[in-house]
Amino acid sequence: MGARKKHAPKRGSLAFSPRKRARSLNPTIKFWPSITSTEVKPLGFAGYKAGMAHIYYVEEYKYSPYVGQEVFAPVTIVETPPLFVIGINAYVMDGVHNRLRLFKTAYAESVPDFVKRRIVTLSTATAKMNLEEIEKNLDMVKILRLLVSTQPVKAGIHKKTPEVFELQLGGGSSIQDQFNYAVGKLGGEVDVTEVFKPGDVIDVIAVTKGKGFQGPVKRWGIKLLSHKSRKSRRKPGALGPWKPSATKYTVPLGGQTGFHRRTIYHIKIMDIRNAEEEEGQWPFRRYGVLRSKYLLLKGSVPGPAKRLIKMRFTVRPVDEELMKPVTITYIYRPPH
Repeated sequence: MGARKKHAPKRGSLAFSPRKRARSLNPTIKFWPSITSTEVKPLGFAGYKAGMAHIYYVEEYKYSPYVGQEVFAPVTIVETPPLFVIGINAYVMDGVHNRLRLFKTAYAESVPDFVKRRIVTLSTATAKMNLEEIEKNLDMVKILRLLVSTQPVKAGIHKKTPEVFELQLGGGSSIQDQFNYAVGKLGGEVDVTEVFKPGDVIDVIAVTKGKGFQGPVKRWGIKLLSHKSRKSRRKPGALGPWKPSATKYTVPLGGQTGFHRRTIYHIKIMDIRNAEEEEGQWPFRRYGVLRSKYLLLKGSVPGPAKRLIKMRFTVRPVDEELMKPVTITYIYRPPH
């Protein structure tokens, strides 16, 4: 009988360990990029995944072998109804613990009833006082973030309870410019066209599809053992050495598969369209009919239909040539 290979690749990446369930369907964006823009704008947006389709567009990237030709590309449809601005969060630097600390939250003086489905104890009694307090201490404030709420009632998704999260502000020449922008948006709406434009390259943060408890073959991609294997074929060959007498976390075992928070980098916005201005309805299975503006994102994004998709400006460098808008010649609308 031959000896085992002395070198073999690891089955499955340990970069995503521990593979446990996401804490929430509303993932937190842990890092915000900086943009060089004279115009103040939020650094991200959010929408709902409706489904997928495919398009044909003219390839204009000069280093592509298909330059000047029509190219096929799968696209993901993400419906992006406007976000309602509930409040402003001001952060200062905590020198003792070397971290950001929330200074004040200034809520809008009037908040719609659908927001109270998510925040039952929301009080706007000190809204004006907190806003004045932030303005007096702008020299201490390091970061301003908008506290926003989704409006699923304006989308095709059959849902009433919104998601509430923060969007950091970027651009402008000073924190005063960002404060003036935030005050102007307080109690109003932010549209997706105020943040992104066709051709932008973004990062997508979402929770993947959940697959429950799965064995090591599906979870880690290990090979099936020989048909002469004792007791089972869908198991690892060994759980580890005799010493130390413990099973290490690197051994591929069964467990939670899917429903993980993931970030996908460098996804291009092929186009931004408005469903209200188009002729006919565009229905999607397990979602509904598009009713507001939507994005055509090149490729796939995590999660099933109706999943909340968060987007931000990309944090990794990208070639300027890749950020040019494309000319779409055909969009295939799959039947309902």
